[in-house]
Amino acid sequence: MQPTPDFDPGKLARSLLRRSRQGALATLMAGSGDPYCSLVNLASHPDGSPILLISGLAVHTRNILADSRVSLMLDERGAGDPLEGARIMLSGHAEQAAADKELLKRRYLNAHPSAEAFVSFKDFSFFRIRPTGTHLVAGFGRIVDLRPEQFLTDLAGAEDLLAAEEGAVEHMNADHRGAMGLYATRLLGAAEGDWRCTGCDPEGLDMQDGQTALRLDFPERVTNGAALRKMLVRLAGEARTKLDSSATN
Repeated sequence: MQPTPDFDPGKLARSLLRRSRQGALATLMAGSGDPYCSLVNLASHPDGSPILLISGLAVHTRNILADSRVSLMLDERGAGDPLEGARIMLSGHAEQAAADKELLKRRYLNAHPSAEAFVSFKDFSFFRIRPTGTHLVAGFGRIVDLRPEQFLTDLAGAEDLLAAEEGAVEHMNADHRGAMGLYATRLLGAAEGDWRCTGCDPEGLDMQDGQTALRLDFPERVTNGAALRKMLVRLAGEARTKLDSSATN
């Protein structure tokens, strides 16, 4: 199916990956191969792939260590009939983190601050799901299978931005909470709240208030810290213009 002006399957799948904080994880029972499903908390890697923090005592962790094949279902959790909302069924392999552990830890804790209480427990480990594909259901006639390159963010050439991300997130949350609120309310139509930044990547900014997460897409790709600063200033200006316009109407 080709994207239409009001339906971009890749964009919707990317948004669900970035905004989801919980999902249904399907694994294969060690030994029998029977299907097993559990509820998990998750965050996202800069490329959009899911990050899990799970205990070695959990059945799903033992299953993954025996067979890394998994499926993860994410949905919009909107009001009304849940079958009318968009959802994705992502397939892939769950890999225990061997590198980038600090990156995974930082991004996970940004999304789930309460996990700070147990993140250092020896039986907990970070896993990253490497997608092999996803099945998107977004309503009648809007059912699409997508390849990873259609919904993951290309990080090639963005090494400077990834190195600057931690400092940028800290700076935004310490000094620019007002701008975060404007992004949320004026650019994304969200309610007033205690919005904070949880991450950024070449394609956008992730924000959160409690367990409600938003995705602010950039109009152009950014790959370094200087370009990120310019983009955030530009978007703050657009948000203030909308605020001023609504105040005079």
